[in-house]
Amino acid sequence: MPSSPESEPSESASARQPTDDHRDEPDDPTNEPAGPDLDPALQPTGTGADATPTDSGPRKLGTLEGVFTPTVLTIVGVILYLRQGWVVGNAGLGGAIAIIVLAFVIVLATALSMSSVTTNIRMGAGGAYSIISKSLGLEIGGAIGIPLYLAQALAVTMYVFGFRGGWLSIFPDHPALVVDLVTFAVLVGIAMASAGLAFKIQYVIMALIVGSIVSVVTAAFQGSMTEPITWWGQFPGEPGTGFAGTTFWVVFAVFFPAATGIMAGANLSGDLEDPGRSIPRGTIAAIGVSLTIYLAMAYWLARSATVDELVSNYTIMVDLSAWGPAVLAGLLGATFSSALSSIVGAPRILQALAEHRILPGSSRLVRTTDGGQPRNAMVLTVVIVLAALMLRDLNAVAPLISMFFLITYLMLNVVVLVEQRLGLVSFRPVLRVPFLVPLVGAVGCIFAMFIVNPPFAVAAVVLVIGFYLFLVRRNLDAPYGDVRSGLFVALAEWAAKRTARLQGTEERAWKANLLVPIEDTRELRGTFRLIQDIAGPKGSLTLMGLNTSDEKEAVFDRRVEQAADAFRDQGVFANWTSLRTRNFVPGIITGLEALGGAFFQPNVMFLRLADDDDRARLELETAGATLHQGLGMAVFASHPKAGMGQRETLNLWLENPDWASGRTVEQVDLAVLMAYKLVTNWNGSLNVFTVAATDPQTAQDQRDLERLMEVARIPAVQVHALKGSFQTELANAPQADLTILGLPRALDLDWLRGAVRSTRSSCLFVRGSGHENALA
Repeated sequence: MPSSPESEPSESASARQPTDDHRDEPDDPTNEPAGPDLDPALQPTGTGADATPTDSGPRKLGTLEGVFTPTVLTIVGVILYLRQGWVVGNAGLGGAIAIIVLAFVIVLATALSMSSVTTNIRMGAGGAYSIISKSLGLEIGGAIGIPLYLAQALAVTMYVFGFRGGWLSIFPDHPALVVDLVTFAVLVGIAMASAGLAFKIQYVIMALIVGSIVSVVTAAFQGSMTEPITWWGQFPGEPGTGFAGTTFWVVFAVFFPAATGIMAGANLSGDLEDPGRSIPRGTIAAIGVSLTIYLAMAYWLARSATVDELVSNYTIMVDLSAWGPAVLAGLLGATFSSALSSIVGAPRILQALAEHRILPGSSRLVRTTDGGQPRNAMVLTVVIVLAALMLRDLNAVAPLISMFFLITYLMLNVVVLVEQRLGLVSFRPVLRVPFLVPLVGAVGCIFAMFIVNPPFAVAAVVLVIGFYLFLVRRNLDAPYGDVRSGLFVALAEWAAKRTARLQGTEERAWKANLLVPIEDTRELRGTFRLIQDIAGPKGSLTLMGLNTSDEKEAVFDRRVEQAADAFRDQGVFANWTSLRTRNFVPGIITGLEALGGAFFQPNVMFLRLADDDDRARLELETAGATLHQGLGMAVFASHPKAGMGQRETLNLWLENPDWASGRTVEQVDLAVLMAYKLVTNWNGSLNVFTVAATDPQTAQDQRDLERLMEVARIPAVQVHALKGSFQTELANAPQADLTILGLPRALDLDWLRGAVRSTRSSCLFVRGSGHENALA
């Protein structure tokens, strides 16, 4: 089978009512400098997420130079110049189109999956490693990242060999080893200078490739396309086997590496100005352009040469073009640019692994130059590539390199499949893809692995599992949360034990798990829909029946059970418990202590503020006691006339916050998350308000609130920073069906009643437990 010369290079805010109870925001794992006015957590992510001031550190790369150009140059590479004609000659034009489209469907599905995830997370350095580790944990991310780094580094050697082949076709007397070493020295010099310089040079290479395409187009207009089309070939094989014949899938295996290369830009995620925008736009655009080129070239080759010429002459494009040297220059440029992308990307993957202590000696590998270049990681990469160059032949391990890239693509699709199926609130990407997209990508990657080389596919899987087991024993400490706890919840007791050993997963795995204490199930009549909208569809509900009367236990329990069944009928997972108690507050505290050992623990208590003042004060006493038990608190006060209105419009009030302090107040995260849940389930609109005393502060608050909503990825939101006093502006705000405000620690019944009167709407007063994070 002909060799395949190309592989992948691959908050701060506070809700209404002042408080001094703050908690620190978690460190930003990307280690990127924050803006001058905002805490790092409020730097926009996903849809503008990693923007970094140009005067702070090295200049960041944009979409064109950082993603689109290197991705196009990696995909439009050696296969196009040296194997495209062979593919068309064997499979015919129709078969070649089928092979091209099938290969690009697999990588396009993977690119869409990758793009979806990048719009949902704060993309750190390391490309695919960053995506996988932030979703499935450092162990799995590292198990993929280590072989990905090795594949990226060894790919440099293969591209250098490919460049040497083209060079020797022009200068056959030059020593092969000298050509390899000089080429590699030039690559290292460019990469050590800066990633920006590397991608500026690739504009020159892009010009060479465009020139080669122009030479082909010129030949077409000069009358080269005179041959009749053979739609389905006879698959005669290759010269090396005496044309003993081949199959469709063998030809596909030869062509498939051409479609890879989609990670060329993502590998530079730490150097991109805005990964959340640049990676989706640049990668998908590059795939579209590359696919067009491959299909057009297949048609031109099928019309310009006979089948015998196509299968026997690997340099047929040089011979048929209007000016052969232009195509040869494109071939040299393609191999050089692919090598350059790999030598720039590989050290950055290694540095990202070192930042999380994945590898021994990580403290040294993580160091950078003053210009932000991963110096020590580059040095180690140079040593590995030099050792591979001295071997003089990588044919024995080349298929394994392709397997590592395919496993990486597979895991990117798996990440989206897992996140979509878990349905966590934290997974709300700006770019949403249907479930079928990652499924096609995952199945396609598995299919391609075992079509290209089954033994090496098995070997690659075994190596990845080995790396995973090694990293599990290292007890890695992730600086960010992931979705594993949400996955393990579905695996019963084994999952419970596994989740207990994970750290930092609560924020991303957060769902609204409500605890609703009731003495009479009729109390739920006015709040049933609201509770359902907060908890559903992926949250849960625990009804705590408090039998404070002389009602028989069996009768009381049956009423509570029926209420839980009613919620289940509406798609909300609900369970119930009951206890006999003489007093409301002690009964709730006892119930909370009993639930403390449960695996599915509630995280928010929901109370309805009674109309009777004495009863309402008792409920506020319960709220105060609940906050000390580590639960969030939501107190609903119904407007006597408006009720819940049409469930279309929601107003969220946030206190004038200290945006630059890097700290956030408890009630904000839960308030924002509840607002998101309600607006989503209502398919409604959200207004966010804050009040400042001066015009400059109002303007600043307007900008910061807009940034907060962007980072939190809250849809259908209108931000209003008002000047004046809170009480006045609260009364003058547009009418809403529900108003959400912060629940003050100093629980004042008169203040709560006054808020209901001022807003002329029902109100939900919220305070978080400190375990929520609206920016997760």
